[in-house]
Amino acid sequence: MSVWTIILAAGQGSRLAQAGLDTKKQFLHHEGAPLYWKSVRTLASVPAIKGFVFVFPPEELDACTKDVESLSSTDDLSMPCLCVAGGARRQDSVFSGLQALPKACSKVLVHDSARPFASAKLAQALISALEHGAEAAIPGLPVTDTIKVIDQDDTVTQTLNRSELRAVQTPQAFDTAALIRAHLACEKKQLSVTDDASMIEATGGTVRIVPGEAGNIKITTPEDLSMLNAQAPQTMLPCVGWGYDVHRYGAGRPFRLGGIPVDTDIEVIAHSDGDVLLHALADALLGCLGLGDIGKHFPDTDAKFEGIESSILVNEVLQEVEKKALTITHVDLTVIAQRPKLASYRERIQKNVANLLRIDKSHVNFKATTEEKLGFTGAKKGIKAVACVSAMYPANQQA
Repeated sequence: MSVWTIILAAGQGSRLAQAGLDTKKQFLHHEGAPLYWKSVRTLASVPAIKGFVFVFPPEELDACTKDVESLSSTDDLSMPCLCVAGGARRQDSVFSGLQALPKACSKVLVHDSARPFASAKLAQALISALEHGAEAAIPGLPVTDTIKVIDQDDTVTQTLNRSELRAVQTPQAFDTAALIRAHLACEKKQLSVTDDASMIEATGGTVRIVPGEAGNIKITTPEDLSMLNAQAPQTMLPCVGWGYDVHRYGAGRPFRLGGIPVDTDIEVIAHSDGDVLLHALADALLGCLGLGDIGKHFPDTDAKFEGIESSILVNEVLQEVEKKALTITHVDLTVIAQRPKLASYRERIQKNVANLLRIDKSHVNFKATTEEKLGFTGAKKGIKAVACVSAMYPANQQA
């Protein structure tokens, strides 16, 4: 499944402009980059997402395209980024982004740049809903206030049942072809909508709700800007996790290491994709969490893990890392094998693991060594890997 993300950054920010803010909210500087880039840093860590389309104000397209190129290079993003001009309405901007998607893109996330706090976990939940057959999936939160319907005289005409209501957010996830058809149908009927899910609804499609996130706030008013301010520092304590894994050589899975295919005729016997390095990394992360090992969470007796990408397993563990508010500070990885030679893959593996963990690549160290022809690795019968993860966790909770 090829998933791309459309980042909507073409708005004019009229409410903030009226309050005297000269800079459009999507371009506010935050964490060393424009606000829209925060979502990119988060979503780029989701394994299924393969690229981004940015929709900018037409008059700023050239300057923003250069900014994206610079940011992508600085962050070593390693995935395509396309930039297009937006339209007069939100739906026009989305359609412009849809037209720029590659033909291979089967699913798409549409995300507002003014929601910089959406998590990778939320994006993964939306993509999972599509994988299980949903045509469209959107995040929604239960409504806690009582909602009244009023007439033109401000007289209440109805009280809605709030148990049936949800406040929806972005990103929203869609089957690409279905969303394009919905846009074309709404354009033909001259319908204006406030979100893309409304288009699916208006054309008879089905939209599934997944749990939204209370922290996924949209920056709309001057008061919301306080959300961007750094929070008071919290006392953090260190923890260390250690991971170890072994795989035998033999007819089975193509050779992958750290999520990177390796050009060799060697194959690995494994239930999943056989990525020994990511398995050791997952074990080390679980060690930081005190949650056992990879076999406990992803047993090789479970058919649903047959051939699964190890990056997906790591991402599942990272959701637990996020729940416990762990901050990964450094990762040290070692592969022990007589063959194949891995020196030329060092940079790619380092960068891919850093992207997967959402940390800077300077905090990922990768080494490859041999055991001087001793033991099963020296006899070229298999490969093993060890991983050490250093992390910090809030002092008010256990690691």
